[in-house]
Amino acid sequence: MPTDSSRARSMNETRDRILDVALDVLGENPDAGMGDIASAAGVVRRTVYGHFPSRLDLVLRLTERAVAEMTAVLTEVDAAEARADETWAEFVARLWPVTHRYRVLLALRRGEYGEAIHGLLGPLDELLADLVRRGQESGVFASHLPPGLLSQLAYGAVFAIADSDLPDVALGARAATITSLLMLGVPEPRAVALVDDQP
Repeated sequence: MPTDSSRARSMNETRDRILDVALDVLGENPDAGMGDIASAAGVVRRTVYGHFPSRLDLVLRLTERAVAEMTAVLTEVDAAEARADETWAEFVARLWPVTHRYRVLLALRRGEYGEAIHGLLGPLDELLADLVRRGQESGVFASHLPPGLLSQLAYGAVFAIADSDLPDVALGARAATITSLLMLGVPEPRAVALVDDQP
C-alpha cells in the first residue's frame, strides 16, 4: 500500500511531467488547450485540472518556474566587483538553454495572461535593472534610457532570438548575447570579445 510520502512524490512527479509537457505543447502552439496538454502528457484532463485548476494557473506555474531558474542564474553570475558587461554576457550565455525552453512565455506575455506574467517577472526585472544601472554608473552601458526600460529591451531581444528558432544553438546564443550587449550600448568589438571569452 502506498505511503503518504510515496503518494506525494508520485503527485509531484506527475505535476512536474505535466509542466514539462505543457512547455513543449505551448511552445508549438501557444493557444493549445488543457486537453491538448493532457493528451501529450498521457493523462486525462481531470488529472491536469487536479493539479492546475485553470489554464492561467498552469501558465503562472510555468512562469514561476522560469523566474526561479533565471533568477538563480543571474544571482550566481552577478558579482559586485565584476564589470556589468561581463556579467551580462555570462548571464545570457548561461541563461540561453533556459530562455529557449521558456520562450513561449514571450508569446503568452503578449496575450491575455500578460499582466499576470508581468507581475511574476517583477523581481527578475528589478535584478536586471540593477545590473544595467550599475553598468550605466560605471560607463559601460548607455544612459539614454532609464535602466529598467533599457534592461527590458535588451532582455526582450534575447527572448526574440530564442523564439526565432535559429537552426544552430551555439549561433543563437552568440547572436542573443552580442545583440543584447549592442542594445545596452556596448561597442561591437567589445561585445564580440566578451562572447569569445565565454567558455
